[in-house]
Amino acid sequence: MVATVATSAFSPIASPPPDSGAKTSGKLGGTAPVSIDVRGVKSKSPSTGGVKVKVSAQAPPKVNGTKVGVMDGFKIDEEVTYSPPPRTFINQLPDWSMLLAAITTIFLAAEKQWMLLDSKPKRADELTDPFSIGRMVQDGMIFRQNFGIRSYEIGADRTASIETLMNHLQETALNHVKSVGLLGDGFGSTPEMCKKNLIWVVTKMQVLVDRYPTWGEVVQVDTWVAASGKNGMRRDWLLRDINTGEILTRASGVSVMMNKETRRLAKIPDEVRREIGGYFLDTPPVVEDCNTKLPKLDENTADFISSGLTPRWSDLDVNQHVNNVKYINWILESAPSPILETHELASMTLEYRRECRRDSVVQSLTSVTDNGVGELASSGHIECQHLVRLESGAEIVKGRTEWRPKNVDRFGSVGHLPAEIL
Repeated sequence: MVATVATSAFSPIASPPPDSGAKTSGKLGGTAPVSIDVRGVKSKSPSTGGVKVKVSAQAPPKVNGTKVGVMDGFKIDEEVTYSPPPRTFINQLPDWSMLLAAITTIFLAAEKQWMLLDSKPKRADELTDPFSIGRMVQDGMIFRQNFGIRSYEIGADRTASIETLMNHLQETALNHVKSVGLLGDGFGSTPEMCKKNLIWVVTKMQVLVDRYPTWGEVVQVDTWVAASGKNGMRRDWLLRDINTGEILTRASGVSVMMNKETRRLAKIPDEVRREIGGYFLDTPPVVEDCNTKLPKLDENTADFISSGLTPRWSDLDVNQHVNNVKYINWILESAPSPILETHELASMTLEYRRECRRDSVVQSLTSVTDNGVGELASSGHIECQHLVRLESGAEIVKGRTEWRPKNVDRFGSVGHLPAEIL
Protein backbone atom coordinates (compact mmCIF):
# COMPACT_ATOMS: atom_id res chain seq x y z
CA MET A 1 0.00 0.00 0.00
CA VAL A 2 2.83 2.36 0.82
CA ALA A 3 4.37 1.62 -2.54
CA THR A 4 1.14 2.26 -4.28
CA VAL A 5 0.70 5.65 -2.62
CA ALA A 6 4.29 6.62 -3.35
CA THR A 7 3.89 5.63 -6.95
CA SER A 8 0.69 7.62 -7.23
CA ALA A 9 2.35 10.72 -5.82
CA PHE A 10 4.97 10.77 -8.62
CA SER A 11 3.00 9.28 -11.52
CA PRO A 12 0.25 11.07 -13.45
CA ILE A 13 -3.23 9.73 -12.88
CA ALA A 14 -5.25 9.13 -15.99
CA SER A 15 -8.54 10.91 -16.43
CA PRO A 16 -11.46 8.72 -15.52
CA PRO A 17 -13.65 7.47 -18.31
CA PRO A 18 -17.22 8.67 -18.53
CA ASP A 19 -18.57 5.53 -16.83
CA SER A 20 -16.00 5.54 -14.00
CA GLY A 21 -18.53 6.76 -11.51
CA ALA A 22 -16.57 9.89 -10.53
CA LYS A 23 -18.72 12.84 -9.63
CA THR A 24 -17.79 16.17 -11.17
CA SER A 25 -19.39 19.43 -10.10
CA GLY A 26 -21.51 21.16 -12.74
CA LYS A 27 -19.92 24.48 -11.82
CA LEU A 28 -16.76 23.50 -13.58
CA GLY A 29 -18.54 22.30 -16.72
CA GLY A 30 -16.00 19.56 -17.09
CA THR A 31 -13.41 21.97 -18.47
CA ALA A 32 -11.54 23.46 -15.52
CA PRO A 33 -8.25 21.77 -14.79
CA VAL A 34 -8.01 20.25 -11.36
CA SER A 35 -4.83 19.60 -9.39
CA ILE A 36 -5.24 16.60 -7.15
CA ASP A 37 -3.17 15.77 -4.11
CA VAL A 38 -3.76 12.26 -2.91
CA ARG A 39 -2.74 13.27 0.59
CA GLY A 40 -5.99 15.16 1.03
CA VAL A 41 -4.64 18.76 1.01
CA LYS A 42 -6.23 21.73 -0.79
CA SER A 43 -4.68 22.86 -4.06
CA LYS A 44 -5.25 25.80 -6.40
CA SER A 45 -5.28 25.48 -10.13
CA PRO A 46 -2.34 27.47 -11.54
CA SER A 47 -4.35 28.60 -14.57
CA THR A 48 -7.38 30.08 -12.74
CA GLY A 49 -6.56 32.89 -10.36
CA GLY A 50 -10.15 33.29 -9.13
CA VAL A 51 -11.12 29.59 -8.71
CA LYS A 52 -10.58 27.64 -5.52
CA VAL A 53 -10.76 23.82 -5.64
CA LYS A 54 -11.10 21.68 -2.52
CA VAL A 55 -10.20 18.05 -3.05
CA SER A 56 -10.53 15.15 -0.59
CA ALA A 57 -8.98 11.78 -1.34
CA GLN A 58 -9.14 8.50 0.57
CA ALA A 59 -6.69 5.65 0.47
CA PRO A 60 -7.83 2.79 -1.78
CA PRO A 61 -9.61 0.23 0.38
CA LYS A 62 -9.39 -3.58 0.17
CA VAL A 63 -12.40 -5.74 -0.47
CA ASN A 64 -11.97 -9.42 0.47
CA GLY A 65 -8.23 -8.88 0.34
CA THR A 66 -8.33 -7.38 -3.08
CA LYS A 67 -7.22 -3.79 -3.67
CA VAL A 68 -9.95 -1.74 -5.20
CA GLY A 69 -9.07 0.53 -8.16
CA VAL A 70 -8.05 4.01 -7.31
CA MET A 71 -10.82 5.68 -9.25
CA ASP A 72 -13.53 3.48 -7.68
CA GLY A 73 -13.04 4.96 -4.26
CA PHE A 74 -12.09 8.45 -5.38
CA LYS A 75 -14.05 11.23 -3.67
CA ILE A 76 -14.02 14.81 -4.94
CA ASP A 77 -15.46 17.74 -3.10
CA GLU A 78 -15.00 20.97 -5.12
CA GLU A 79 -15.66 24.51 -4.02
CA VAL A 80 -15.44 27.20 -6.73
CA THR A 81 -15.65 30.92 -5.89
CA TYR A 82 -15.37 34.02 -8.19
CA SER A 83 -13.47 37.10 -7.02
CA PRO A 84 -14.32 40.35 -8.90
CA PRO A 85 -11.42 42.66 -9.84
CA PRO A 86 -10.64 45.36 -7.28
CA ARG A 87 -12.27 48.78 -7.75
CA THR A 88 -9.71 51.24 -9.09
CA PHE A 89 -9.79 54.74 -10.61
CA ILE A 90 -9.10 53.40 -14.10
CA ASN A 91 -11.95 50.87 -14.32
CA GLN A 92 -14.41 53.43 -12.94
CA LEU A 93 -13.84 55.88 -15.83
CA PRO A 94 -16.45 56.12 -18.60
CA ASP A 95 -15.94 54.41 -21.94
CA TRP A 96 -13.79 56.95 -23.80
CA SER A 97 -13.88 54.97 -27.03
CA MET A 98 -17.44 56.12 -27.72
CA LEU A 99 -16.50 59.78 -27.26
CA LEU A 100 -13.39 59.39 -29.45
CA ALA A 101 -15.45 57.77 -32.19
CA ALA A 102 -17.94 60.66 -32.13
CA ILE A 103 -15.19 63.29 -32.34
CA THR A 104 -13.55 61.47 -35.25
CA THR A 105 -16.84 61.31 -37.13
CA ILE A 106 -17.45 65.04 -36.69
CA PHE A 107 -13.92 65.88 -37.79
CA LEU A 108 -14.15 63.77 -40.96
CA ALA A 109 -17.50 65.31 -41.86
CA ALA A 110 -16.14 68.85 -41.39
CA GLU A 111 -13.03 68.05 -43.45
CA LYS A 112 -15.18 66.70 -46.28
CA GLN A 113 -17.37 69.82 -46.24
CA TRP A 114 -14.30 72.07 -46.28
CA MET A 115 -12.87 70.23 -49.27
CA LEU A 116 -16.15 70.68 -51.13
CA LEU A 117 -16.11 74.42 -50.43
CA ASP A 118 -12.43 74.74 -51.32
CA SER A 119 -12.96 73.04 -54.69
CA LYS A 120 -15.18 75.84 -55.99
CA PRO A 121 -13.65 78.22 -58.59
CA LYS A 122 -11.95 81.27 -57.10
CA ARG A 123 -11.67 84.84 -58.27
CA ALA A 124 -8.33 86.23 -59.41
CA ASP A 125 -7.82 88.14 -56.18
CA GLU A 126 -8.42 84.98 -54.14
CA LEU A 127 -5.77 83.14 -56.11
CA THR A 128 -3.23 85.87 -55.35
CA ASP A 129 -1.03 85.31 -52.35
CA PRO A 130 -0.85 88.67 -50.55
CA PHE A 131 2.05 87.42 -48.44
CA SER A 132 4.29 86.66 -51.40
CA ILE A 133 7.63 88.43 -51.44
CA GLY A 134 7.26 88.94 -55.18
CA ARG A 135 9.16 87.83 -58.27
CA MET A 136 11.22 89.19 -61.13
CA VAL A 137 9.53 89.75 -64.50
CA GLN A 138 10.52 91.23 -67.87
CA ASP A 139 13.76 89.26 -68.16
CA GLY A 140 14.68 89.96 -64.56
CA MET A 141 14.61 93.75 -64.90
CA ILE A 142 11.32 94.53 -63.13
CA PHE A 143 10.28 93.38 -59.68
CA ARG A 144 6.60 92.63 -59.03
CA GLN A 145 4.83 92.13 -55.72
CA ASN A 146 1.19 91.91 -54.68
CA PHE A 147 -0.40 93.40 -51.57
CA GLY A 148 -3.83 92.88 -50.06
CA ILE A 149 -5.31 96.02 -48.48
CA ARG A 150 -5.95 95.18 -44.82
CA SER A 151 -8.50 96.67 -42.46
CA TYR A 152 -5.90 98.55 -40.41
CA GLU A 153 -4.49 100.21 -43.56
CA ILE A 154 -7.62 102.16 -44.43
CA GLY A 155 -8.76 105.51 -43.12
CA ALA A 156 -12.04 107.25 -42.38
CA ASP A 157 -12.92 107.18 -46.09
CA ARG A 158 -12.61 103.37 -46.13
CA THR A 159 -9.75 103.63 -48.59
CA ALA A 160 -6.04 103.00 -48.19
CA SER A 161 -4.14 105.97 -46.82
CA ILE A 162 -1.27 107.65 -48.62
CA GLU A 163 1.03 106.29 -45.92
CA THR A 164 -0.08 102.75 -46.77
CA LEU A 165 0.75 103.23 -50.44
CA MET A 166 4.13 104.72 -49.61
CA ASN A 167 4.93 101.77 -47.33
CA HIS A 168 4.11 99.38 -50.17
CA LEU A 169 6.43 101.26 -52.50
CA GLN A 170 9.24 101.16 -49.98
CA GLU A 171 8.70 97.45 -49.31
CA THR A 172 8.92 96.52 -52.97
CA ALA A 173 12.10 98.56 -53.39
CA LEU A 174 13.86 96.63 -50.61
CA ASN A 175 12.54 93.27 -51.77
CA HIS A 176 13.77 94.09 -55.27
CA VAL A 177 17.31 94.53 -53.96
CA LYS A 178 16.99 91.36 -51.92
CA SER A 179 15.64 89.25 -54.78
CA VAL A 180 18.61 90.02 -57.02
CA GLY A 181 21.05 89.12 -54.24
CA LEU A 182 22.35 92.63 -53.57
CA LEU A 183 20.96 93.20 -50.09
CA GLY A 184 23.85 93.75 -47.73
CA ASP A 185 23.83 94.57 -44.05
CA GLY A 186 22.19 97.94 -44.47
CA PHE A 187 18.77 99.34 -45.39
CA GLY A 188 18.90 98.58 -49.11
CA SER A 189 22.69 98.78 -49.22
CA THR A 190 24.65 96.43 -51.44
CA PRO A 191 27.63 94.41 -50.15
CA GLU A 192 30.13 96.87 -51.67
CA MET A 193 28.24 99.78 -50.12
CA CYS A 194 28.46 98.10 -46.72
CA LYS A 195 32.21 97.75 -47.06
CA LYS A 196 32.50 101.50 -47.61
CA ASN A 197 29.87 102.52 -45.00
CA LEU A 198 27.55 103.94 -47.67
CA ILE A 199 23.75 104.10 -47.55
CA TRP A 200 21.01 105.35 -49.86
CA VAL A 201 19.11 108.53 -48.99
CA VAL A 202 16.09 109.82 -50.91
CA THR A 203 16.45 113.40 -52.19
CA LYS A 204 13.22 113.74 -54.18
CA MET A 205 9.92 111.92 -54.43
CA GLN A 206 6.98 112.49 -56.79
CA VAL A 207 3.70 110.61 -56.44
CA LEU A 208 0.48 110.73 -58.50
CA VAL A 209 -2.59 108.94 -57.12
CA ASP A 210 -5.46 108.35 -59.52
CA ARG A 211 -7.53 106.15 -57.19
CA TYR A 212 -7.09 104.84 -53.67
CA PRO A 213 -7.75 101.10 -53.27
CA THR A 214 -10.30 99.94 -50.72
CA TRP A 215 -10.27 97.28 -48.03
CA GLY A 216 -9.98 93.77 -49.46
CA GLU A 217 -8.65 94.81 -52.86
CA VAL A 218 -5.36 93.37 -54.09
CA VAL A 219 -2.87 95.69 -55.73
CA GLN A 220 0.14 94.81 -57.85
CA VAL A 221 3.29 96.90 -57.58
CA ASP A 222 6.00 96.94 -60.27
CA THR A 223 9.30 98.66 -59.64
CA TRP A 224 12.59 99.11 -61.48
CA VAL A 225 15.66 101.35 -61.38
CA ALA A 226 17.48 103.65 -63.77
CA ALA A 227 20.41 106.04 -63.67
CA SER A 228 19.85 109.63 -62.57
CA GLY A 229 22.72 111.91 -63.46
CA LYS A 230 26.25 110.92 -62.54
CA ASN A 231 25.79 110.06 -58.89
CA GLY A 232 22.13 109.28 -58.49
CA MET A 233 19.69 106.44 -59.00
CA ARG A 234 16.04 106.79 -59.98
CA ARG A 235 13.43 104.27 -58.97
CA ASP A 236 9.98 104.07 -60.58
CA TRP A 237 6.81 102.37 -59.35
CA LEU A 238 3.49 101.46 -60.92
CA LEU A 239 0.66 100.33 -58.65
CA ARG A 240 -2.27 98.56 -60.36
CA ASP A 241 -5.58 96.95 -59.50
CA ILE A 242 -4.76 93.27 -60.00
CA ASN A 243 -8.24 92.43 -61.32
CA THR A 244 -8.70 95.21 -63.86
CA GLY A 245 -5.11 96.26 -64.58
CA GLU A 246 -6.09 99.88 -63.85
CA ILE A 247 -3.12 102.01 -62.85
CA LEU A 248 -3.87 103.49 -59.44
CA THR A 249 -0.60 105.17 -58.49
CA ARG A 250 2.62 106.25 -60.20
CA ALA A 251 5.74 107.30 -58.37
CA SER A 252 9.35 108.26 -59.09
CA GLY A 253 12.10 108.83 -56.58
CA VAL A 254 15.76 109.87 -56.78
CA SER A 255 18.34 108.60 -54.28
CA VAL A 256 21.98 109.46 -53.67
CA MET A 257 24.66 107.98 -51.46
CA MET A 258 25.65 109.19 -48.04
CA ASN A 259 28.51 108.12 -45.80
CA LYS A 260 27.05 106.47 -42.73
CA GLU A 261 29.85 107.70 -40.47
CA THR A 262 30.32 111.30 -41.62
CA ARG A 263 26.66 111.80 -42.71
CA ARG A 264 27.91 113.52 -45.88
CA LEU A 265 26.89 112.84 -49.48
CA ALA A 266 29.29 110.68 -51.50
CA LYS A 267 29.88 109.69 -55.11
CA ILE A 268 28.97 106.25 -56.35
CA PRO A 269 32.15 104.12 -56.25
CA ASP A 270 33.04 102.13 -59.33
CA GLU A 271 32.63 98.86 -57.40
CA VAL A 272 29.05 99.78 -56.50
CA ARG A 273 28.30 100.97 -60.01
CA ARG A 274 29.35 97.58 -61.37
CA GLU A 275 27.06 95.89 -58.87
CA ILE A 276 23.91 97.81 -59.74
CA GLY A 277 24.56 99.00 -63.29
CA GLY A 278 23.34 95.77 -64.88
CA TYR A 279 19.86 96.30 -63.43
CA PHE A 280 19.30 99.81 -64.81
CA LEU A 281 16.54 100.26 -67.38
CA ASP A 282 16.94 102.99 -69.96
CA THR A 283 13.38 104.33 -69.69
CA PRO A 284 11.89 107.76 -68.93
CA PRO A 285 10.37 108.31 -65.47
CA VAL A 286 6.71 107.39 -64.98
CA VAL A 287 6.20 110.82 -63.42
CA GLU A 288 7.67 113.69 -65.39
CA ASP A 289 10.15 115.60 -63.31
CA CYS A 290 8.71 118.89 -62.14
CA ASN A 291 11.52 121.41 -62.08
CA THR A 292 9.38 124.16 -60.62
CA LYS A 293 11.17 125.56 -57.63
CA LEU A 294 9.30 125.25 -54.38
CA PRO A 295 8.73 128.67 -52.79
CA LYS A 296 10.25 129.62 -49.48
CA LEU A 297 7.97 129.10 -46.52
CA ASP A 298 8.30 130.38 -42.97
CA GLU A 299 6.15 131.40 -40.04
CA ASN A 300 5.29 134.69 -41.76
CA THR A 301 3.99 133.14 -44.98
CA ALA A 302 2.45 129.95 -43.56
CA ASP A 303 -1.28 129.73 -42.96
CA PHE A 304 -1.12 126.81 -40.55
CA ILE A 305 1.66 125.77 -38.16
CA SER A 306 1.95 122.68 -35.99
CA SER A 307 4.81 122.74 -33.47
CA GLY A 308 6.40 120.40 -30.95
CA LEU A 309 6.45 117.32 -33.18
CA THR A 310 8.94 114.67 -32.09
CA PRO A 311 9.80 111.31 -33.62
CA ARG A 312 9.10 108.15 -31.70
CA TRP A 313 11.41 105.17 -31.51
CA SER A 314 9.17 103.28 -33.95
CA ASP A 315 9.61 106.12 -36.50
CA LEU A 316 13.32 105.34 -36.97
CA ASP A 317 14.66 102.99 -39.62
CA VAL A 318 17.73 100.76 -39.37
CA ASN A 319 19.95 103.69 -40.39
CA GLN A 320 18.86 105.52 -37.23
CA HIS A 321 17.04 108.36 -38.97
CA VAL A 322 13.35 109.06 -39.37
CA ASN A 323 11.64 106.95 -42.02
CA ASN A 324 10.66 108.83 -45.18
CA VAL A 325 6.99 107.94 -44.75
CA LYS A 326 6.90 109.68 -41.37
CA TYR A 327 7.47 113.05 -43.05
CA ILE A 328 4.15 112.66 -44.84
CA ASN A 329 2.42 112.30 -41.47
CA TRP A 330 4.07 115.50 -40.29
CA ILE A 331 3.07 117.35 -43.46
CA LEU A 332 -0.55 116.36 -42.94
CA GLU A 333 -0.39 117.48 -39.29
CA SER A 334 -0.61 121.10 -40.40
CA ALA A 335 -3.02 120.56 -43.30
CA PRO A 336 -6.36 122.27 -42.56
CA SER A 337 -9.21 119.97 -41.49
CA PRO A 338 -11.67 121.20 -44.17
CA ILE A 339 -9.28 119.97 -46.86
CA LEU A 340 -8.84 116.59 -45.23
CA GLU A 341 -12.59 116.14 -44.81
CA THR A 342 -13.73 117.16 -48.29
CA HIS A 343 -10.68 116.51 -50.50
CA GLU A 344 -8.22 113.74 -51.15
CA LEU A 345 -4.54 113.92 -51.95
CA ALA A 346 -4.02 113.69 -55.73
CA SER A 347 -0.31 114.39 -56.12
CA MET A 348 2.69 115.11 -53.97
CA THR A 349 6.25 116.34 -54.52
CA LEU A 350 8.77 116.10 -51.69
CA GLU A 351 12.34 117.40 -51.58
CA TYR A 352 14.43 116.09 -48.71
CA ARG A 353 17.05 118.51 -47.40
CA ARG A 354 18.47 116.85 -44.30
CA GLU A 355 17.88 113.87 -42.09
CA CYS A 356 15.95 113.95 -38.86
CA ARG A 357 17.20 112.12 -35.77
CA ARG A 358 15.38 110.75 -32.76
CA ASP A 359 16.13 113.74 -30.50
CA SER A 360 14.86 116.30 -33.04
CA VAL A 361 11.90 118.59 -32.40
CA VAL A 362 10.21 119.78 -35.58
CA GLN A 363 7.54 122.13 -36.91
CA SER A 364 5.11 121.56 -39.78
CA LEU A 365 4.07 124.57 -41.85
CA THR A 366 1.39 124.70 -44.56
CA SER A 367 0.37 127.47 -46.96
CA VAL A 368 -2.75 127.25 -49.16
CA THR A 369 -2.17 128.86 -52.56
CA ASP A 370 -4.56 130.31 -55.18
CA ASN A 371 -7.91 129.80 -53.47
CA GLY A 372 -6.83 131.02 -50.06
CA VAL A 373 -8.22 129.72 -46.77
CA GLY A 374 -11.66 131.32 -46.86
CA GLU A 375 -13.81 128.59 -48.40
CA LEU A 376 -11.71 125.44 -48.54
CA ALA A 377 -14.62 123.01 -48.22
CA SER A 378 -16.33 124.30 -51.35
CA SER A 379 -13.17 124.77 -53.38
CA GLY A 380 -12.24 122.62 -56.36
CA HIS A 381 -8.65 121.58 -56.81
CA ILE A 382 -6.41 123.01 -54.08
CA GLU A 383 -2.65 123.37 -54.01
CA CYS A 384 -0.64 123.64 -50.82
CA GLN A 385 2.98 124.34 -49.99
CA HIS A 386 4.60 122.54 -47.04
CA LEU A 387 7.72 122.71 -44.93
CA VAL A 388 8.93 120.45 -42.15
CA ARG A 389 11.80 122.02 -40.26
CA LEU A 390 13.67 121.81 -37.00
CA GLU A 391 12.62 124.29 -34.36
CA SER A 392 15.99 125.93 -34.92
CA GLY A 393 14.86 126.77 -38.46
CA ALA A 394 16.88 124.20 -40.47
CA GLU A 395 14.79 122.71 -43.29
CA ILE A 396 14.20 118.96 -43.32
CA VAL A 397 11.75 118.49 -46.20
CA LYS A 398 9.86 120.82 -48.51
CA GLY A 399 6.77 119.75 -50.36
CA ARG A 400 3.88 120.60 -52.60
CA THR A 401 0.53 118.79 -52.60
CA GLU A 402 -2.50 118.94 -54.87
CA TRP A 403 -5.95 118.01 -53.62
CA ARG A 404 -9.13 117.17 -55.51
CA PRO A 405 -12.72 116.95 -54.23
CA LYS A 406 -13.70 113.48 -53.14
CA ASN A 407 -15.80 111.27 -55.44
CA VAL A 408 -15.03 113.10 -58.65
CA ASP A 409 -13.66 111.91 -61.98
CA ARG A 410 -10.00 111.00 -61.80
CA PHE A 411 -7.36 112.94 -63.63
CA GLY A 412 -4.30 112.39 -65.68
CA SER A 413 -3.02 109.88 -68.14
CA VAL A 414 -0.35 107.28 -67.89
CA GLY A 415 2.16 109.47 -69.66
CA HIS A 416 5.40 108.24 -71.20
CA LEU A 417 5.69 104.61 -70.18
CA PRO A 418 7.63 101.88 -71.96
CA ALA A 419 5.37 99.55 -73.92
CA GLU A 420 6.64 96.42 -72.18
CA ILE A 421 5.56 97.85 -68.80
CA LEU A 422 2.04 98.65 -69.95
